[in-house]
Amino acid sequence: MKLTWSLLTLAGLISPCLAKIYEDVSDLPGFEYDFVIVGGIKSNTLRGAAGNVVANRLTENPDFSVLVLEAGVSNEGVIDSIVPEFVEDLLTYNIYEWNYTTMPQIGLNNRTIPYWRAHILGGCTAHSESVFIYSWSLINLWRADGMIYTRGSAEDFNRYAAVTGDPGWSWDNMFPYFLKNEKWTPPADHHDTNGEFDPAVHSTDGINSVSLNGYPWPVFDHHVIQTTKELPEEFPFNLDFNSGHMLGVGWLQSTIGGGERSTSATSYLAPNFIQRDNLNVLLHAQVSRLVDPDKTTGELTFGGVEFLQGGSLFTAKATKEIILSVGSVGTPNILMHSGIGDSKALIALGIPSVLDLPSVGQNATEQPLLTAAWSVNSTQTLDSFTHNLTRFNEAYTEWNRTKTGPFVEGGVTHIAYMRLDADSPIFENVTDPSAGPDTPHIEIRMGTGAGFQPTSVLGAPTGHFMSMVQLKAATSGSITLQSNNPFDPPLVDLGLLKTDFDIYTVQEAVKRAYRFVQAPVWQDYIIAPVTDLSSLSTDALDEYMRNNASYASHLVSTASMSPKDASWGVVDPDLLLKQASGPFIPSAHIQAATYVVGERGADLIKERWK
Repeated sequence: MKLTWSLLTLAGLISPCLAKIYEDVSDLPGFEYDFVIVGGIKSNTLRGAAGNVVANRLTENPDFSVLVLEAGVSNEGVIDSIVPEFVEDLLTYNIYEWNYTTMPQIGLNNRTIPYWRAHILGGCTAHSESVFIYSWSLINLWRADGMIYTRGSAEDFNRYAAVTGDPGWSWDNMFPYFLKNEKWTPPADHHDTNGEFDPAVHSTDGINSVSLNGYPWPVFDHHVIQTTKELPEEFPFNLDFNSGHMLGVGWLQSTIGGGERSTSATSYLAPNFIQRDNLNVLLHAQVSRLVDPDKTTGELTFGGVEFLQGGSLFTAKATKEIILSVGSVGTPNILMHSGIGDSKALIALGIPSVLDLPSVGQNATEQPLLTAAWSVNSTQTLDSFTHNLTRFNEAYTEWNRTKTGPFVEGGVTHIAYMRLDADSPIFENVTDPSAGPDTPHIEIRMGTGAGFQPTSVLGAPTGHFMSMVQLKAATSGSITLQSNNPFDPPLVDLGLLKTDFDIYTVQEAVKRAYRFVQAPVWQDYIIAPVTDLSSLSTDALDEYMRNNASYASHLVSTASMSPKDASWGVVDPDLLLKQASGPFIPSAHIQAATYVVGERGADLIKERWK
């Protein structure tokens, strides 16, 4: 059995039928399977989607037996995971969280901040937003907009192919996997979507629902689109940023179907799949390490996976492959406790080294995030429902009865992708980190409401608001161990705002957001900014960013993919563990990329065992 490095993503909830999902290890039919998948259903950047994708595709072959081990709880009946708008409420319950806290972030004035990682079946797709590609150096994302579906630029994937030497990761070769994954679904309100997306780049035959916003905000929507007409050079309209060409302003696409969040659990573990005789899922099973290492054949293999449930340790054996899909935090944590990582660091902690791979846990790549908000002269805002108990109850009743209304989305309506100017002074000393001239440096998410964090965090008074969230790639941090106890949380360093490029790009993103609302159409709509960032000096804005910036939860690259014979990286282009890392975060949210990495990863595994 070879150790396969798969990816991860998020998911949201599974169907009411838990036919083959077990809560107690004593109910598990057995402990030996062809494939053991670690992290099929967790959450936000820790596991989930890719693991569920692989589990689904492998069990299409009735001769393969598959066990998925999930440390988290069931997503069945978790209303905050089902209702798209309720995503932030989910973050307040410790039972659905790994409850990580970052190390002091030098670039954030040494602040430590909670680092949300889902602890629920479906992973972050059920918890926050996006999916994360793990055996790759890719992506991840979420927060209150935890369902955003963006594929990245064609240049992103062509760079993966070039760096790894495997053309199978190119945009043209990966595009069919996007179509295989995606089930384009009419929005909840069934409005006319003509001119809001390009049907030619989407599929209605996949598994995971993707849709446009299902509740109208006509005044705000009009203002956003009108801006693309009034300021077309800086903010051109983009019919569909999932075409591989991302630059411009376009309508949001989300993993929502029928007014509910669509996750890897509700899609790839739907009743018609989870009832397969050859697929078992065990919840509350926290994996500690890989066991029974063997080098007698000259190639390192592992015989099984050790996991904890109910205070006791158990071992699940895999006769073919172990597939790690525990995300950018969980995967390196398990690898290092298994003796795979920087041998000097492991031995210093008393962990026997079985494979010296210094890249494990390194090159952690995250995206800084900063919110700007304005009070507006309109009642067509999400605050009208979230800050008014009567209207909140009315909206929730509408969702319960018909799966329609303002709670069928997460508050974001549009996304703008932009590049820094080619003659920006930052490029005098910094090489452009993007994948090419058609790949953005900046993303701005636009929506009604005070922001993508609770209003109390933003410090906004009660009223009606619009907000924009700016983010960019990428930082460089690490995941390391604090002890040899596999159940101690790892040390999470996101490396936020450490470089001049990070700081310059976030500052430029703020300027772009303020220029966007300077279009004439906003004149009678905006009352005033909640905090006027445009009036701050460069130094004052820098200090504001350090005191207020957070992260996009798009952590990737801690187990990156590199060429077959490279001396760096953690996995080869076929996703098998190697002695070797190449940190590239996609220019988009990582959910879509995670799904397709899982899809291709499943094909690679099936090909190996044909």
